[in-house]
Amino acid sequence: MTKRDVVIDALEFRPPAYVPWSWGMTIDCAEKVKEHLGIDDLGEFYDNHFISFTSSGHVWEDLGNGKVKDVYGVVWDRTIDKDIGTPCDWPIKQPADLDSCVWPDTVDDEWYAHIPAGIAASPDLFSTYCVDFSLFERAWTMRGMPDLLMDMVDRPEFVDDLLDAIVESNLGQIRHALAAGVDAVYFGDDYGMQRGLIMGIDHWRRFIKPRLARMFAPVREAGKFATMHSCGSVAELFDELVEIGLQMFNPFQPEVMDVFEMMKKYRGRLAFHGGMSIQKVLPFGTAAEVRDMAQRLIDAGQEGGYVFSPSHGVPRDVPPENLAAMVEVLKAQPGYAEA
Repeated sequence: MTKRDVVIDALEFRPPAYVPWSWGMTIDCAEKVKEHLGIDDLGEFYDNHFISFTSSGHVWEDLGNGKVKDVYGVVWDRTIDKDIGTPCDWPIKQPADLDSCVWPDTVDDEWYAHIPAGIAASPDLFSTYCVDFSLFERAWTMRGMPDLLMDMVDRPEFVDDLLDAIVESNLGQIRHALAAGVDAVYFGDDYGMQRGLIMGIDHWRRFIKPRLARMFAPVREAGKFATMHSCGSVAELFDELVEIGLQMFNPFQPEVMDVFEMMKKYRGRLAFHGGMSIQKVLPFGTAAEVRDMAQRLIDAGQEGGYVFSPSHGVPRDVPPENLAAMVEVLKAQPGYAEA
């Protein structure tokens, strides 16, 4: 049985041989762990079950002074957040600027030529294609968060046009990734704060839900898995996300929802990926507390519907000793040792 088989069993709500996992760290955290372990390559330490791809066309133009520009014309400041950065300039200063936006050529076959070879090189892993900043996030980075939220009230037709353009661009990525043979398409799009939705449920239903459905549809029609990421308190969306085709949700934050109750409530309908606290347990707990929480999550995922992970890329304030304790529990699962 391969790692891919174990993941598919979990996503299809069959009891897996063991609870699979896939997770990552920020650049700063990874450097601390490498130093702690005395290694240069963290691949064996992770031993992840997913292999993730993006299009090779998603290049960044280096502007110097810690700033980069993406292919949508957004300038990002990476002087503090080295992994993603913070938008500091965007192409749509006023609605009329949408007409002059230059969209990336997402139907260029060369953008996806690396994916089949990558899958062939790791056939035992579950392959995902990531549509990063897949809708709301792409819109607000191009327009600016305050302006986009105001536009939802004052200029809904403009928001429709912007989001529809983003969807058309994304559909090119989705169809090419599916043709390349990935197992799943992963949509990254944060909707939540610690206490609820950024735009509110009515605007989410008006602007976001129907367009997510359009993007999920070709994934489901191809017999692949539709998965997505949204930080924050978004549990109120789960029933509607299932309705439009979502099969796995990440990052599953324990600070904003009862992860054990959610696993019970949605078993058979929605799988979860995440659940290990990066706000409390991992940075501030003892190694024993980390082991205990990791084991509780593993126990809850025994019947399927769960892929273990911290609830986001692990930040630099997490002690390497705690990550080592977490990995120790994962790899001590009897089924993993026997696989």
